[in-house]
Amino acid sequence: MAKKHRKILIATGIFPPDIGGPATYSKLLLDELPNRGLAVKVVSFGAVRHLPKVIRHFIYFLKILRKGFFVDVIFAQDPVSVGLPSVLAAKILRKKFILKVVGDYAWEQFQIKNEKLKSKNDKGKFKTLEEFQVEKYDFLTELRRKIEHWVAKKADKIIVPSEYLKKIVGTWGAGNNKIIVVYNAFKNESISAAEGVSAAGKSYIVSAGRLVPWKGFDVLIEIIKELPEEIKLKIIGSGPDRKKLEFKIKNLGLSERIDLVGQLPHQEFLQCLAGAEIFVLNTAYEGLSHVILEAMACGIPVITTDIGGNPEVIKSGYNGILVEYNNKEQFKKAISELHNNPDLRKLFIENSYKELEKFSKEKMLKETINILIS
Repeated sequence: MAKKHRKILIATGIFPPDIGGPATYSKLLLDELPNRGLAVKVVSFGAVRHLPKVIRHFIYFLKILRKGFFVDVIFAQDPVSVGLPSVLAAKILRKKFILKVVGDYAWEQFQIKNEKLKSKNDKGKFKTLEEFQVEKYDFLTELRRKIEHWVAKKADKIIVPSEYLKKIVGTWGAGNNKIIVVYNAFKNESISAAEGVSAAGKSYIVSAGRLVPWKGFDVLIEIIKELPEEIKLKIIGSGPDRKKLEFKIKNLGLSERIDLVGQLPHQEFLQCLAGAEIFVLNTAYEGLSHVILEAMACGIPVITTDIGGNPEVIKSGYNGILVEYNNKEQFKKAISELHNNPDLRKLFIENSYKELEKFSKEKMLKETINILIS
């Protein structure tokens, strides 16, 4: 319970019916914080995304400025698209500014550009998030980096969802003393979505995320080609790589085995998760994956990469399997092992429920409220 009444304005890039961690997180705060003595308003960037660049950021800034006048705290969910307009409004209004960082926007945009360069002349080279922090790049990339670093420095407090991201943001010059790890959480609807789905009904494996290069969906498609025909894959999500993935699926003759589901409303997404036998995520970067938590809560064993915040959630051999990014042989072995061993799947599911205790909704809300009202 908050010590005193506070009014919070949440600035988020996406909000339901959009899927993704920031959307789920913002909706959870909107639903739960009023029950704990805090008044909450949400301003989603989705309302202005249809406008031209720069103009949409200015209009969004005006929205934050207008609604921010009546609140005590402005809580931005990313350091660029909503972070820059929000921190400017907060400074003008002299309001407390809290920032949540779940990834490096400058790095993400660089990777998308780099992948296009690679497809044209094969000179593009994947850069890890760690490598990106210490190297210099083109003007636009450096501008994005300067913006997110500046916004982080101006924040009163920064919330990150993993120890891994705390180390990354700590290199931005914001000061480690104001960077606080608060693990993500989720509603119990994840578990309820899994109820009534029998083991016999789990006839496919599933992966989910934004269709971008570093999520490794192209390699996952190649892996399915090399697995027995009974193993089918559903990929949930949207993004710039959709057409490329559609072409690859058709070219490999996998249209009957791989379904690019697209973006789903959250409840349908959970039901699709709950109907899967295994959740697989071949990702080169993950701060702390909300979808992995939801897969665990839906009673699905997880196979993912040993990078970023993933090892803080999945303990390999205990509640899932960790493999190397894009390592086809390791993925094939892990998928086959779980597909053919229902007892191992059951063990991982049981241990995942235990591991989820540190990602409880009540724990996350309590720690978040303490930051917002301090």
